[in-house]
Amino acid sequence: MESDSIGKIFLLALFILFSAFFSATETAFSALNRIRIKSQASDGNKRSRLIMKLSDNYDKLISTILIGNNICNISATSLATDLLIRNFGNMGVTISTVSMTVIILIFGEISPKSMAKDSPEGFAHFSAPIINLFYYILYPINFLFSMWKKLLIKIFKPTSVIGVTEEELLTMVDEAENDGGIDSAEGELIRNAIEFGDIQAKDIFTPRVDVVAVSSDMDRAEVEAVFWESGYSRLPVYSETIDNIVGVLNQKDFGRPENRERSIAEMMKPPVFVIPTIGIDELLRTLQRTKSHMAVIADEFGGTMGIVTLEDVLEELVGEIWDEQDEVIEEFVMLSENEYRVLCSADLNDMFEFFNIDEESEISKVSGWVIQELGRIPRVGDTFTYGKLKVTVTKCNPRRALEIVVRIEEPENEKENNGKYKEKT
Repeated sequence: MESDSIGKIFLLALFILFSAFFSATETAFSALNRIRIKSQASDGNKRSRLIMKLSDNYDKLISTILIGNNICNISATSLATDLLIRNFGNMGVTISTVSMTVIILIFGEISPKSMAKDSPEGFAHFSAPIINLFYYILYPINFLFSMWKKLLIKIFKPTSVIGVTEEELLTMVDEAENDGGIDSAEGELIRNAIEFGDIQAKDIFTPRVDVVAVSSDMDRAEVEAVFWESGYSRLPVYSETIDNIVGVLNQKDFGRPENRERSIAEMMKPPVFVIPTIGIDELLRTLQRTKSHMAVIADEFGGTMGIVTLEDVLEELVGEIWDEQDEVIEEFVMLSENEYRVLCSADLNDMFEFFNIDEESEISKVSGWVIQELGRIPRVGDTFTYGKLKVTVTKCNPRRALEIVVRIEEPENEKENNGKYKEKT
């Protein structure tokens, strides 16, 4: 074999090797975890900083990779054709086309890309300095392509791509949870944080009828009794009617020895008023700014719609927070198979989720839903059917339902296919 041919074979192998390198680099930079690389760069990793620098100019990076890859593939094919024509004549063109297609496909594309996809960060760390060198070597060609791209943009005017949406973030969290990157508790916390701004104060408030408050003209013994019976650490203070809340009384201030001779008006702090539709992210900032733990929700007439506390807001992030004074209340209790007791203070959408009903309602509480379905103030023994649910009111007061029993009934078309349910009872 001629020394010239040996040199060309060596050069051919080198071109295929670089083709594999460019293909693997493209896959590595496309599949790498930018958050992980950014964290490593923040910790002082120089390779990670270089990777972030290259990724931030992704258009120029991909142009460099594609130009280099095509130069290698075309050069390798040309060399192989020249070598094979010398040995096989005109048949060398056909042999070169078939063999180089297979070789480049297997060794220059599929194999390196598969390997890089399995360890994108590791390969990106290896390839970053080399591809950075090619970035500067091929800069003149990249410059021409960037000018060409600007011309295409002016001609076709493509629509701008919006940033990452909330739905995409939630999908990322689901994928990270499925891949084992985060556990279910961390995933739930992140999802709650993403959806935090979508929740309004009216979705988490304590309604006026459930608010425990004290009058500004109560004596000390009466106020102390309310604190003791309710177990709350803070109470709204009203003047004449609960529609006129004038302050918030802290049990810690009330119990201090130096405050024993002071009136409620002297100990209470001014209330914070918010509208029902305020987002709880803004509500949290308001409570932080005013150094308050409670806000009063004012209705459209200026009266009291209810109250919302800092604990209510934080529970939307981390779930229920119980302290030693809280009475643990189960909102959904299984009585028997397919039968449950439901407190009417429960969130209606939570109840729909519990019973696998794919619906959402503007009504916030189960009690309001019961009134809507009955069309009147409920009475004990009232029943109605809602889809697969048969609902019976088991406890109420003169104004609303307090407790219901929900039975999951089999749909009629399934009953007909089941012998023991052929007849309705």
